Amino acid sequence: MSTIERLTTDMTAALKAHDRFALGTLRQVVAAVRAEEKAGKVARELTEEQVQAVLAAEVKKRRESATIYSDAGAADRAANESAEADLIETYLPAALTDDDVDALVARAIDEVGATSVKDMGRVMKAVTAAAAASGGRVDGKTVSAKVRAALS
Repeated sequence: MSTIERLTTDMTAALKAHDRFALGTLRQVVAAVRAEEKAGKVARELTEEQVQAVLAAEVKKRRESATIYSDAGAADRAANESAEADLIETYLPAALTDDDVDALVARAIDEVGATSVKDMGRVMKAVTAAAAASGGRVDGKTVSAKVRAALS
């Protein structure tokens, strides 16, 4: 079952169970995916990777909003945003551990033959592709920091 099918099925289940929180969150996520499908000149069906990218963007937005609300003293809103991000993350592949990312970075540096920070873009591309191929999810900031540290 594809991710969008799971989202739709779970949204229907939340509707039947009168789970307002899950229903609202899932509606927003499905709407974001549908909007991405219709973005551009011609509507298209998104691949599984593209759907995952939309979900990751939704999680990122909610995490950033939670931080802003927390800094502004609105703890209840921050908790709600964090809970929504946690719910959406259940539809994403598991995040890679720091050790896994370190191993991917080391392997990518060897494959690319990188010797300095000038090669960072090529290493980042290789690490991102390797992470996607392994079925894991990795944060771009984390990869960037680890690549920069390894090449320095």
